[in-house]
Amino acid sequence: MIQRFDVGPRLSEMVVHNGTVYLAGQVPETEGADITTQAREVLASIDALLARAGSDKSKLLRAEIFLVDLADFPGLNAVWEAWLPPGQAPARATVQANLARPGWRVEIVVTAAV
Repeated sequence: MIQRFDVGPRLSEMVVHNGTVYLAGQVPETEGADITTQAREVLASIDALLARAGSDKSKLLRAEIFLVDLADFPGLNAVWEAWLPPGQAPARATVQANLARPGWRVEIVVTAAV
């Protein structure tokens, strides 16, 4: 069985299949804010979506992080490390990328177990 959440014409915000939660890329609400603010907003969105699926950040399997500017890497990591439960870090990749809106500094995609 496949469950889709917040289905739109191009994407679902989240899909659950076989005990795995797949999130679409999560972006900040506050365009133009610094990396600390934007990272916290994105991680709060991830927390909320995972809770809807009956999961949480301790069950993350993989994270893909897209940064507009690699100079934001230390700031992102500080927020990320404070957010993650100790000993529960997922597999992760971080790359530099242009994002769909110029005011976004970060986008994060995660996969988690239910």
